[in-house]
This record gives sequence, structure tokens and C-alpha cells, in this order.
Amino acid sequence: MRVLVVEDERVLADAIATGLRREAMAVDVAYDGGGALERTSYVDYDVIVLDRDLPVVHGDEVCRRLVEQRTASRILMLTASGDVDDKVEGLGLGADDYLAKPFVFVELVARVRALGRRSAPALPPVLDRAGIRLDPGKRLVQRDGKEIVLTKKEFAVLEELMRAEGAVVSQEDLLDKAWDENIDPFTNVVRVTMMTLRKKLGEPQVIETVPGVGYKL
Repeated sequence: MRVLVVEDERVLADAIATGLRREAMAVDVAYDGGGALERTSYVDYDVIVLDRDLPVVHGDEVCRRLVEQRTASRILMLTASGDVDDKVEGLGLGADDYLAKPFVFVELVARVRALGRRSAPALPPVLDRAGIRLDPGKRLVQRDGKEIVLTKKEFAVLEELMRAEGAVVSQEDLLDKAWDENIDPFTNVVRVTMMTLRKKLGEPQVIETVPGVGYKL
């Protein structure tokens, strides 16, 4: 899952990003509304965690522009106010969810994951395919009932393959969803991660390489 955190309090923004990366998400950060609009112009994010009170371009305006552009990204709006009227106003701008500060981080994670599942068609919270069961909320992977321990990146790659429901996922898409903007596009990290993931999943192999196209499960 690719997430953009937009928050002008740098310590908080970096803390949220670090926590979400520990949940096997690929996370980029923008510290003002202008930076958020710039990043969303060339990256398709699954979820945008958007603070309302932003410099350069206010969070309300960022939300309004994204909705006008018919972005597929789900927007979780953050604010220092938990007032009902503020929540109604934020949702009225087109945000998909609303969370007041201060918040409990596990709730933020749960809301981000719930928004990330709102694809078309909607996917279940626990993915099950080819004898593999993946629970993003619990960071748990099992094959035929046996637990498999994966690294964060292995987990993220497997999750993207399972979300594709048998469709081919390109190396570029895996880089986009499982890594962040700092990754070298010419790296062989996807191939290396796929090798270790296949080894951990065991036999028979369930991840197929489609030459020149990508991978599918």
C-alpha cells in the first residue's frame, strides 16, 4: 500500500511515516499543501493522511482539489479539533474519514488499512489465495495453516500480489506500492525480494514470473 502523509509538524509527520513503514506500507511525506499537490500529480496513492491546517496550500483546499480531480486516493483528514461541526465540514469537503488529534496510533493504522481496502471491487480485510492467508491487520501470513515469518518488504510484495487476484503485477507497480520515492528505479531489489519470498513460501511455487511483464500469484 502506498501512503502519503501530509503534516507540517515535521516530528509528527516523520513519526507517523516511520510507524506506517513498520506496518509494511510504502510512505512518502509532504510538509505543506503545495508539496502534497505536487506529489499527487505524479504518484497514485492508495491513502492520503492529510492535516487540515497546512501552510502554502491549506489542507481544505488540497482536499477540494483532489476531489475535483476525481482522485482514486482515499483521504483521511487530521485536525486538532474533534468538534462535530469540524468533522462534518471535513467530510463535506470530500474526505473519506476524519481523525482528531491527539490520536492513538493503532487507530490511525486501522483507519488507513480500512481506507486502503476500499478499492473496486472492495477487498476483504483478510486475503486468501492459493492456500495462502494474509492478514494485514495482524501482520500474519500462513500457508496451509502454517505461519510464515516475512520481512516488511516481503509482506508488502505478497500483499500486492494477493490484492491483484491473479492479475499480473509489474516490477514498476511493486516498486511503487511496496517502496517509497527514494528507491532507485533501476535496482534489482524486487527480483531479490521475490527470490527470498518464494523460498519462504515453499513448495509448490505459487508465484509465477511472466517474462517481460511481471509476476502473478
